[in-house]
Amino acid sequence: MTQAIHSEKPAAGFTRPLLLSPAQDWGGWLLGEAGRAVLLTITGTSVLAVLLIFVFIIRQAWPFFQSQGLTEALGSTKWYPQAQGQAQFGMLALIFGSLYVTAGALVLAVPIGILTAVVLSDIVPFRVRQAVKPIIEILAAIPSVAYGFFAVLVLAPLMQKHLGLSTGTNALNSAVMLAIMAIPTIVSVAEDSLWAVGRELREASYACGATRAETLLKVVIPAAHNGIIAAVVLGMMRAIGETMLVWMASGNACQIPSPWWDLTQSVRTMTATIAGEMGETPKGSTHYHALFAVGLMLLTFSLVLNLATEYLLHRAKRSSGGHA
Repeated sequence: MTQAIHSEKPAAGFTRPLLLSPAQDWGGWLLGEAGRAVLLTITGTSVLAVLLIFVFIIRQAWPFFQSQGLTEALGSTKWYPQAQGQAQFGMLALIFGSLYVTAGALVLAVPIGILTAVVLSDIVPFRVRQAVKPIIEILAAIPSVAYGFFAVLVLAPLMQKHLGLSTGTNALNSAVMLAIMAIPTIVSVAEDSLWAVGRELREASYACGATRAETLLKVVIPAAHNGIIAAVVLGMMRAIGETMLVWMASGNACQIPSPWWDLTQSVRTMTATIAGEMGETPKGSTHYHALFAVGLMLLTFSLVLNLATEYLLHRAKRSSGGHA
């Protein structure tokens, strides 16, 4: 009996015996600790890299805030870094331009993306979903410069011809193309969340007499709201962090449109400003540090957006009875 217990014969369906020897037990513990140490090192390295990026950008931007002041930088719309006599570095128009085209893109991309995700997950046949979804995901891999060329060479002339605009490179052009770029991300993440709800919840709703529309609106979409919020945030991050497209299609006019809701006017974004001016700016100059200050503002917006998303997801989990 004792020999049978201490035998090395593995248990049914497993490669390890039921009773481990001290050496096997010690080896398994060491292997588990080594795996945890590797994962902790990878995670810590990622966090450290992000912190070092913040530290580097803050150090490079700090001389600008010391010389110009935060109030002057955020309270002025005049960005004339190479003006004769007195250069001006007002960032308000740049911040407004970034948020402006991002908001315009989300107005278009969020409804279309979520509706497309709902259609793929619950309306069209499974074979259609399997054929269409990879095509949509491929759109996310198209380089942004290709979208920029399309915006400048195709969409801009169409706007000038059919809308009677003086220029086709404007906020509307950028918003439309950013929406096209963000839709694949929103569709992919939202559709995965809707699909993960499972058949059981849908069948239970149908068994209670609910229609397909009622099941979608009152059961499936609320159950997948965490993933849908994440999809919208990822789409927003794609839009606000885009560089090449807005550099080519926004017109690069450092101004706040008047009236503010007129999307047909040209604007300039923070990312386009950094990309267009950093390569020609002398290192150590006020203009150089001002561009890092613009980058710090962009990182701050991204951080605030991520924190707000985590807060919303936390509240959503608490309201649904889940654990934070």
